[in-house]
Amino acid sequence: MRRPGWLLLIAGFVLAALNLRPALAGLSPLLGEIMDDLALGPAAGGAITTVMVVCLGLLGPVAPVLSTRFGLDRALLVGLAVLAAGAVLRSSDGLFGLYGGAVLVGTAIAIMNVVMPGLVKQHFPTKIGLFTGLYVSCLVTGAATASAIAVPLADQYGWRIAAGSTALLAVLAALVWIPQAARPVPVAPTGPRPFRRLLRSRVTWYVTLFMGFQSMSFYIMLAWLPTIFQDAGLPADQAGYLLSLTNLMQIAATLSVPILAGRVRSQAPHVTAAAVLTVAGYLGVLLAPATLPWLWMSILGVGQGASIALALLIITLRAPDPASVTALSAIAQSCGYLLAALGPFVIGLLNQLTGGWTWPLVAGLGVCVIQLVFGLIAGRPVETARAEATIR
Repeated sequence: MRRPGWLLLIAGFVLAALNLRPALAGLSPLLGEIMDDLALGPAAGGAITTVMVVCLGLLGPVAPVLSTRFGLDRALLVGLAVLAAGAVLRSSDGLFGLYGGAVLVGTAIAIMNVVMPGLVKQHFPTKIGLFTGLYVSCLVTGAATASAIAVPLADQYGWRIAAGSTALLAVLAALVWIPQAARPVPVAPTGPRPFRRLLRSRVTWYVTLFMGFQSMSFYIMLAWLPTIFQDAGLPADQAGYLLSLTNLMQIAATLSVPILAGRVRSQAPHVTAAAVLTVAGYLGVLLAPATLPWLWMSILGVGQGASIALALLIITLRAPDPASVTALSAIAQSCGYLLAALGPFVIGLLNQLTGGWTWPLVAGLGVCVIQLVFGLIAGRPVETARAEATIR
């Protein structure tokens, strides 16, 4: 590929990655205002995020179907278009628009989540660690930016405009990606066989459970951190900035961990360090949420950034070609996000039942421990896992 085409490919890849989380992360700082405006309780408020994460799980298998028929590049373009439409609908009037738009947003992100590891394998096969780190760092940058600007935008223009503004970034990414999607790229047939072989592999389920529990830990905090801080006495804008801080702190981990972990036989030490940091962040929020909250958010951000980067890196390392990576990505992310979707709803329900955040955060700590167990197994030496999981 000539240099201008190469630069356009990377620009489109980066812009697409920046769209993977703003429509999710930009909503949680607005949750209190949305709940007040639409008279929703904590469980119904948490269900907005749950609906989106359920779609990440249920509709992930759509991505391999699209990529088999149209190619990975065009599947990504479809995801960006659906994301823009969902962000607009979610900001329209009434509960139908709110939850219907959430379904479209979740569908779009499900497609994009699944195809991104395949795109790394397809376009950057000799630089998997580098480009995995790049796109995951863009993912958390998008989340951090959306968290930081959500409340100021809502103060100025209302929560509907703030929540719907993410459509603009999706449209921009789609426009830049159109030339790549228009290229006549041969589509490798996948068929059902990769799924059958992967479903019989124990490694597939270790990877899936690691993906699911680290995602559950992330979405619990994504959905409820601003509310936890506000209940601890911090103002709404500061709570939003703290959520943004934890996302920003993920960037250093997502840029460095995939490169380092991709060079060694076992990712287990990196998985352990990531889980320990995540647990420390949870403990800080549990024991002293209004004391040094920036420290707890920094620790939590590094731990969660390393965790998601490791989960996506392991998916890419455990399959030999783009079609197989897409199949493994669909299984791990679909089942994993269905599991993760329980988190925000259950935590909101526990808060509603107990009237506080102690037991919900203790439950979150339990999720972190389970994440560590399955991460250690999924992160064992690459040769061992490949012998069991490789698709022939």
